[in-house]
Amino acid sequence: MQGLYALPPGLDFADCFVQGLLERMSDQPPEALARVTILTNAATTMGALRRAFDRAGPLLLPQIRSITGIDPGPLVMPDPPVPPLARRLQLARLIAQMLALRPDLGAGHSIPVLAQSLSQLMVEMQTEGRDLSDLEAIDTGDHARHWQNALAFFKIAADFHLKNSWEDRPARQRAASEAAARDWPQGIGLPQGPVIVAGSTGSHGATRLYMQAVAALPNGAVVLPGFDFDQPPPVWDGLERADDHPQARFAPLIATAGYPRRWTQAQPPSAARNRLVSLALRPAPVTDQWIAEGPALPDLVPATADLTLIEADQPGQEAETIALIMRDAAERGDLITLIAADSGLIRRVTAALDRWHIRPDDSAGRPLPLTAPGLFLRQVAALFGQPLTIDRLLILLKHPLTATGSTVIKRNDMLRETRELELQLRRNGPAFPDADTLADWATKGDETRKIWAEWLAAMLVRITALARDRGPRPLPDRLSDLMGLAQALAAGPAGDVDQSRLWQDKAGQMARAVLDHLAEHAGLGPDIGPGDFSALLVTELQAKAVREDVAGHHCLRIRGPREARLYAHGTVILSGLNEGGWPQHLSPDPWLSRQMRAAAGLPLPERQIGLAAHDFQQGIAAERVILTRAKRDAEAETIPSRWLNRLINLMSGLPERNGPAALTAMRNRGQHWLQLAEALSRPAQRSHSA
Repeated sequence: MQGLYALPPGLDFADCFVQGLLERMSDQPPEALARVTILTNAATTMGALRRAFDRAGPLLLPQIRSITGIDPGPLVMPDPPVPPLARRLQLARLIAQMLALRPDLGAGHSIPVLAQSLSQLMVEMQTEGRDLSDLEAIDTGDHARHWQNALAFFKIAADFHLKNSWEDRPARQRAASEAAARDWPQGIGLPQGPVIVAGSTGSHGATRLYMQAVAALPNGAVVLPGFDFDQPPPVWDGLERADDHPQARFAPLIATAGYPRRWTQAQPPSAARNRLVSLALRPAPVTDQWIAEGPALPDLVPATADLTLIEADQPGQEAETIALIMRDAAERGDLITLIAADSGLIRRVTAALDRWHIRPDDSAGRPLPLTAPGLFLRQVAALFGQPLTIDRLLILLKHPLTATGSTVIKRNDMLRETRELELQLRRNGPAFPDADTLADWATKGDETRKIWAEWLAAMLVRITALARDRGPRPLPDRLSDLMGLAQALAAGPAGDVDQSRLWQDKAGQMARAVLDHLAEHAGLGPDIGPGDFSALLVTELQAKAVREDVAGHHCLRIRGPREARLYAHGTVILSGLNEGGWPQHLSPDPWLSRQMRAAAGLPLPERQIGLAAHDFQQGIAAERVILTRAKRDAEAETIPSRWLNRLINLMSGLPERNGPAALTAMRNRGQHWLQLAEALSRPAQRSHSA
């Protein structure tokens, strides 16, 4: 067990990996397995491997760890890493000082968004082993003045941020990888037992360097997921320059460790379909190979017999059709996995399934900003620096968390008074309610209205003061204002915030933890205005998601594209296959242009397209696959995903392999589901007897 191994697309990676490992350990005593260390790329992979070992029977389990958690050790870096939030706030302070001198450099961006993008760029610098000297080598003579100014600031920020490598986890991972690559070949610091890297593509420099070091160990192995064994050697030779290709991440590993061997002899569900997809996804400079190799493909009708193509008219129809397919699988007890990159499509599908009271197992959960506490905090933060309109006030009063800590007024009474207030304000105004308006309205009702109006008038006094505060203020003060106002609104008249529902459930506890963590490091941040504070709040909340406590249907799973390597088996729905959906649009880099990134030795933006393409290649190799897209969105006609477009074009150009007939059959199978979904959405016709 030494060197580079791989599993082809379409196999259950976790089960096949465990099977191959147990076969290799079959001639050793049971305790030998406990000395094996398995390094994975993500927590989801760790969980899948543990479940696969459980299914394998009673065993002494190996050590399963995350490859991103490798560390050079306390002797090299004795101090613990600094929390990423603290580092982002330090960068935000630098950016705020820059914008005070050069506002044009941050036009159209908030300070938190700029700090987030700059932090991500620093992570790339650290994982790729780059430093200030690489930035100094960039020739900006042919670049616009904006890029020259941005690079000048980036050099200052990099000199500050990259100075102490022990402060950041990515830098520590890079240091550990460099130490392994340097010391292990000399026999220094060798691992005590076998080491296996499983499920990682080596997309980051630090991870790739460590994988190369492990593959060179006498008792080390690297097992790649979704490796294309159908790709000919000449394509691999030039693949390092094709960042948007699904297999490009494997090219550097092959260059150092050689061509991988099969980890097991398990075969994918359809080898013929894998050959078709492999040819369709060839790099753009060699698509002339379609003409040369296309006629050698097998008959495409049986190769695509388990492929279905659904082209809906609009996203709502796509979601309803997907929900109908998942309902059918639930009725038959068949396992089905929806893989989607578009969170909006996932919400539509979940809502469509809810009509039958079916709850799928969604691994992503609900983003914290979309939960009740997250929305409440965002709505309160939106009051800062903005005049209080009728709509803003009513949205806040009707929120299910408002005044839930009060014992002197019940929820139904509060909603009734809110409705009466809405009628009053809609009819008579004013457009911007204030405390005087509430005082006059309170005299025209009973004691309940008086209690409610007096409390609300006091809240409006606080809100009005915060609405007039539009200038930059210290971040701790902004956060204190948010916490104070949110808790007062949740407590209600003569209420207690601890008795309210603001921090009680899982989402509330998570939101409170986010705010407490932000408060702990707020002193490092800059003075910011209300708009930047709202952006910072959303950014921090967006990093968290809440999994529902209610168990989902055991047959229905919703997963993200990165989980395709673990769940792309059985029946799979690849949804949202439009440009901008899957793959998603590339985020612009406000700091370095594409040419500047290449000159600094940093990954190009197209790398994200290549990673998404690899997810697609693994997903489409499942036993049964349903491809879905919408022809239009809310604004205009959509463009099919580049991978789906390539597949359709290749099949259309191979009449001698029955490509057009196979494509028509795929669309006919999809049309069947579209017709069923349309019939289901149509109201039942009632017959009227004469």
